[in-house]
Amino acid sequence: MGAGTGNLTVPLALRGFQVSAVEPNTAMRRIGQQRTGAFPSVTWHNTRAEDTGLPASHFDVVTFGSSFNVVEQEHALRESWRILCQGGWLACLWNFRDLNDPLQQRIEKLIHTFLPGYRYGTRREDQAPFMEAGHLFRVVEILEHNHVQTVDPVDWLEAWRSHATLRRHAGDCLASILDGIRMLLPDVSTGPMEVRYITRAWLAQRVSRE
Repeated sequence: MGAGTGNLTVPLALRGFQVSAVEPNTAMRRIGQQRTGAFPSVTWHNTRAEDTGLPASHFDVVTFGSSFNVVEQEHALRESWRILCQGGWLACLWNFRDLNDPLQQRIEKLIHTFLPGYRYGTRREDQAPFMEAGHLFRVVEILEHNHVQTVDPVDWLEAWRSHATLRRHAGDCLASILDGIRMLLPDVSTGPMEVRYITRAWLAQRVSRE
């Protein structure tokens, strides 16, 4: 659900799963289709998580990769329940920058200098209450994994430029914040940089109404 450019779709396909990727954004869906063109097990759907048009009681797992916080959750949960088999699973996961990392702490301090009330919204909160709303799912387990990604400083700065939450809050301050982040990053001549992340996943099982 909200498959975007296929960042979760690709590893699922590599593991041999049959995947129905739901993505309403045309530009993102086209990139995802290009990235998964070699996988006949992947089909793309120009629909929304709230109304997929997919068959009922058909899927073993429904996943939201960094997308559950941007859908109409009540409707998306009902639709997920509808298309899942009895006893099926719902997984909602996000990749978070590790805010305990010294570089991340400097960046956070910079952002809050310009935007004292800056918040990341519900995506960093406990998702269990949201997923269990409506009593359609029961959260069974929460998983967490620390990992390090090697990225080019220029590419990482560009990722900040497209950061939806920051853009929404920053307004006219965005250029100044990006300049400040650029000054905190290592020089591009030193090569790739290491960025620490935390992946958190909430796993919930479909509750039978019978």
